Amino acid sequence: MRTVAVALVDDMPLFELAIAAEVFGPSRTDLADPWYELRFCAAKPETRTEFGFRHHASDSLDALEDADTVLVPALPYACVQTGHPVPPELVSAVRAAAKTGARIVSLCTGAFALAAAGLLDGRRAATHWMYAATLALLYPQVQVDASVLYVDDGQVLTSAGRSAGIDLCLHVVRSDLGAHVANEVARRMVLPAHRGGGQAQYVSATVPDTDDAGLGPVLHWATRHLDQPLTVEQLARQAGVSPRTFVRRFHEATGTTPLQWLLDQRVLHARSLLESTDLPIGLIGERSGLGSAANLRRHFTLRLGTAPTDYRRAFRG
Repeated sequence: MRTVAVALVDDMPLFELAIAAEVFGPSRTDLADPWYELRFCAAKPETRTEFGFRHHASDSLDALEDADTVLVPALPYACVQTGHPVPPELVSAVRAAAKTGARIVSLCTGAFALAAAGLLDGRRAATHWMYAATLALLYPQVQVDASVLYVDDGQVLTSAGRSAGIDLCLHVVRSDLGAHVANEVARRMVLPAHRGGGQAQYVSATVPDTDDAGLGPVLHWATRHLDQPLTVEQLARQAGVSPRTFVRRFHEATGTTPLQWLLDQRVLHARSLLESTDLPIGLIGERSGLGSAANLRRHFTLRLGTAPTDYRRAFRG
């Protein structure tokens, strides 16, 4: 059983708690066997979240040491806005869990707890862009990156604010159970299946005047034609706008370029084919739109740090 233990303290924001419950909760048990076992852990039986909601913990913070994955949601605003210290019992419990080899994941300002525990020393880490400067000031030994959605540094993973926490949790599911399972979780949550961790946070990005920019149908069309040569001009025609307007709207909505997005989608599709089929590498390259086997290997290795054949062998194993 993959145990995910969520660490709770009083006055935590609700949103990140809901992310953990929604992604790793028991409503997804039909997607994989075994699915995750989700536990909520706190120093006392009942904690108070923001707005006065109360939550009954299933375990004490000591149970973090027995978890496969420890998830620290966003901290109370007082810890990041007024300089209140991170609750020491949380710091001790997270540090102890890390020593046992647990994977430690923080969402949003949960990175402050990891930093206080010394787990981010010398590491690159993400947090909400509004609090990145504060994290860097309080913990100068942390390499704070305010520009990305999340950072996977092996045993320790950190995310930016709010919806970036969903992206990181889906990344965890993808790493554990494969792209097809993560995609299904995303579909049930009515979310994009994948946003890479290196994608920019939407700092100071203006909201388009209308959400009817034609991007949704275009992106859906593109994912069904990944095996074909696709250009910005073709995508713009599908959207009914000029290439220049399309690129601008695309970047506003996704934080990346159309061609980079296409490349990411093709690698993701290749990953799914490697997991779920026995197709030869060359044919997977063609079906994913990456062309030759050599091109597939190059892009796959650049993004995932492993060759397609090694990935298939490890995943099947």
